Amino acid sequence: MLCRVATSWRQNGRTVSFSGEDEQTRQLFRLIKEQDLESTPPAHPGTPGFLENLGRDSLDFVNQQLSFLSFIGNITFSSLRILLTPARLRWNRVVQDSEEAGFDALPIVGLLSFLIGVVIAYQGGVVLIQYGAGIFIADLVGLAMLRELAPLITAIIVAGRTGSAYTAQIGTMMVTEEISALRTMGIPPINLLVLPKLFALVVMLPLLTVFADVMGLLGGMVMANSMLDVSFQNFVDRIGQSVRLQDFLVGVGKAPVFAVIIASVGCYQGFRVGGSAESVGKQTTVSVVQSIFLVIVVDAVFSVVFSALDI
Repeated sequence: MLCRVATSWRQNGRTVSFSGEDEQTRQLFRLIKEQDLESTPPAHPGTPGFLENLGRDSLDFVNQQLSFLSFIGNITFSSLRILLTPARLRWNRVVQDSEEAGFDALPIVGLLSFLIGVVIAYQGGVVLIQYGAGIFIADLVGLAMLRELAPLITAIIVAGRTGSAYTAQIGTMMVTEEISALRTMGIPPINLLVLPKLFALVVMLPLLTVFADVMGLLGGMVMANSMLDVSFQNFVDRIGQSVRLQDFLVGVGKAPVFAVIIASVGCYQGFRVGGSAESVGKQTTVSVVQSIFLVIVVDAVFSVVFSALDI
């Protein structure tokens, strides 16, 4: 700073001299004079280009997938250890998570499934009534609800309701550093937080799917009776003739897979939360979007595979 002031004064025509300095100070002044005091800071690199952004986003995507696969591996290994020593699992927490994910979700799952059954019966009935084939509305409602719509809609509801709650809960613990405290005490967060949620959802989602099946068929039955004059008895008899047990098992069999996806994504995004409340909201949104996307993709894969196997 002293040298800069002296240089500025000299440029304005003033005489500047130093006195009383020792040899070490003189060498320091001499060294500073040899440097470029008027050097300008480097230019700003500017806005990243399209290719740079594309490359960065691609690397981030690959790293996230590898991190998620590592998380799935940890869950799998921990689950196998718990199956060998069940006493290590917090079963009271499993019961509590089962109540929150299953029993508390019955009203919304039942209402939406009932309305979907009503809509399917109404839309199908508009066409079938023109050909005098109203009784076949039972085939449409039964197959659509049991094989596809009931498990899919239930999984989407659970992803938005329960999966987001998992992310928010674990994310808040990350913000308050409770997860770090658990690791410091030697308590694996996966055993304490993830596995109870995973096991609870694997058990409850198939049960919710069965409930959705019943409510969807009930909605279709009510609409068929009011619109097509199909009696309840005839509707039930036609369901028994057209819908196989295999169709019911296909729909229910998808539910545990959907449960694993929802619980894994929800918990994983919770552990990705940073140190702010804003990050909790961001990762919660990502959790819901990714869960629903993966559920739909896996359901499409199931449909193709079952069709190829004639199931």
